[in-house]
Amino acid sequence: IAATQPSINWHLKENARGHHTSKFSSKELIVRRGQAFIVTFSGTEQPEQNLTFIAETGPKPSKLAKTQATFGISSTVSKESWSAVLQSTSSNSMSISISSPPNAVIGRYKLSVRSTSSDSSSPASLGTFVLLFNPWSSGDDVFMPNKAECDEYVLEEFGIIFAGNKNRINGFGWNFGQFQEDIVNICLSMLDRSLNYRQDPATDVSHRNDPKYLGRVLSAMVNANDDQGVLLGNWSGNYDGGKSPSSWTGSGEILQNWKKSGFKPVRYGQCWVFAAVLTTVLRCLGIPTRTITNFSSAHDADGNLRVDEFYDASGNHLDRAADSIWNFHVWNESWFSRSDLGPSYSGWQVLDATPQEESGGIYQCGPASRNAIKEGDVDLDYDCPFVFAEVNADCMYWNYDPATGKKTLMFSKSTVIGQFISTKAVGRDDRVDVTNDYKYEEGSKKERDIFKKARKKLGLEDKFDPTAPTPQEIDQKPDISGKFKVAGPLEVGKDLNLILVLANLQSDAKTVHVNMTAWSTVYTRRPVHEIWKDSIPVTLSPKEEKQFPIKISYTEYQQQLTTDNTIQVTALCHVEGGIQVLVQRDITLDNPAIDIQVLGEAKVNKEVDVEVIFTNPIDMEVRDCVLQVEGNDLLRGVLEIAIPPLKASEKSNTKFKVIPFETGPKHLLVNFSCDKFADIKTFKMVNVID
Repeated sequence: IAATQPSINWHLKENARGHHTSKFSSKELIVRRGQAFIVTFSGTEQPEQNLTFIAETGPKPSKLAKTQATFGISSTVSKESWSAVLQSTSSNSMSISISSPPNAVIGRYKLSVRSTSSDSSSPASLGTFVLLFNPWSSGDDVFMPNKAECDEYVLEEFGIIFAGNKNRINGFGWNFGQFQEDIVNICLSMLDRSLNYRQDPATDVSHRNDPKYLGRVLSAMVNANDDQGVLLGNWSGNYDGGKSPSSWTGSGEILQNWKKSGFKPVRYGQCWVFAAVLTTVLRCLGIPTRTITNFSSAHDADGNLRVDEFYDASGNHLDRAADSIWNFHVWNESWFSRSDLGPSYSGWQVLDATPQEESGGIYQCGPASRNAIKEGDVDLDYDCPFVFAEVNADCMYWNYDPATGKKTLMFSKSTVIGQFISTKAVGRDDRVDVTNDYKYEEGSKKERDIFKKARKKLGLEDKFDPTAPTPQEIDQKPDISGKFKVAGPLEVGKDLNLILVLANLQSDAKTVHVNMTAWSTVYTRRPVHEIWKDSIPVTLSPKEEKQFPIKISYTEYQQQLTTDNTIQVTALCHVEGGIQVLVQRDITLDNPAIDIQVLGEAKVNKEVDVEVIFTNPIDMEVRDCVLQVEGNDLLRGVLEIAIPPLKASEKSNTKFKVIPFETGPKHLLVNFSCDKFADIKTFKMVNVID
């Protein structure tokens, strides 16, 4: 063999079709484990019984670590190990079907061949190929029996991520782009840059057959904490020195930028960006994955299944607790079996790449079995208590006096956290509610029993907690009730009109002093700028209800708004002779609309015009207008178009051309920004025909 260098035909097209890898834009063979692929090679003078193949991966391949396999040609496929079966021979070439076991290590392999007849000959290299997880194969840990789900959770490059708040859910498009050029290489280099690989490369590579191991490692690598990972988080509301988290429209640009910069963290991410990038990486490697949005999501920093929020006497939400309740939080679910826990915990597993709390000393989270969360089995690996709290924690609202350090409980709620848990439907651009997969019905006996079971497993039932409210505090009843009603449109550029409704619940008159504030916040409800404050004295006759209109003008909030368009309005009611009452509402303002039109039929390799239409809805000029467009199989990379300033009520029509290069339903994503409106997003489905 050493005399002539064998040449190989990898049958790229045919193998890719059989292995569901046709969408990769790679010149290298990419196949899935536990399934045969065909290669033909010529230039070996040896009869087939004299040939031995070697497949190896990682820096120190070894049979013991299952990172090296040697196998001859046999008559049948082995289920447990690598094998090769002769398909056909001609005078100077042979076609061979090579199979890997369903639990093989994934990654880039070197394939070589040597002749067994002469001891001296060194193996001849045939080249490299990439091996991925195989959700279509019943022996694989990631096997997903439903083909439509495989299509969505592994092969679909377009997603919808849900955001906003529980009163007003909105979805925006995202381009996962897991099959874009070079993404598979970037995903593999992510694994080679992890802390585990740096500490012990050979051991790390030998664990890469296990989706729970890879899911956990990648949840750490997507954030920059600890390991110079992909994305740097920023929740300050000030995104100088990088791109604002809400301006991204896809993962491809982020992953490419990370590689281009020499693997320096990309600025900036927030939860949905971390989750979207993790979706891209896991789908690319073949692990079925989706994004999940939890509304009113608890960040329980101290692990007591309780979230404490503090307000001063003026009604300002104090940023003094590590605990918080986010308007929404986005994480991932990946589908695989849990041999470590048992079959009832297999299926969807929660992974979270947003750096919130350390786990095992680094910022990583999961996999936590979704079934374990629902059943309150918080003692199971990994990070179940944190995820359980995200959807189940109890809320305590305290009045805090910074001068004395004294805190008084205003009220507590056990039904606020974990609402409208959402994900994109399979095969459709719709929202599906999965709240019932995370918990039993809110307020039911079963749900409270599970909560007690979780507290017990965490040892919270038996130990005295000096920070917890007393039973007397929890049982106290307020004399008045209050709520904010929306009275008008919730749109950026328009005045915000609300009504504070206060009702006397008692049969004697009440005197109330009301302190009101409005702050701009980020979506985590962290206050950023004060917008407005007011205080009013109120007298309520027995059982009386009164309404107080509130108007916050656009000019008052315009400078202070963050890119999240969120405002928190608070009224702290000091009732004479009674307990204080907190009335609060988180408001997300809608951006103005933007519209995309495809002018004519979209055909493969033919130019088609696209028009984006935006009308400035406010009575001042908007400047620094930029349009960002991307779409798989429609455009390569991200198109940026600068748009001239728009006068009050002026309409802009921006035209550009796309040349689709694949048939089928494709999505065009648009992001429009200017000095008055941040990141107005929309998407359009474009059906490309031959």
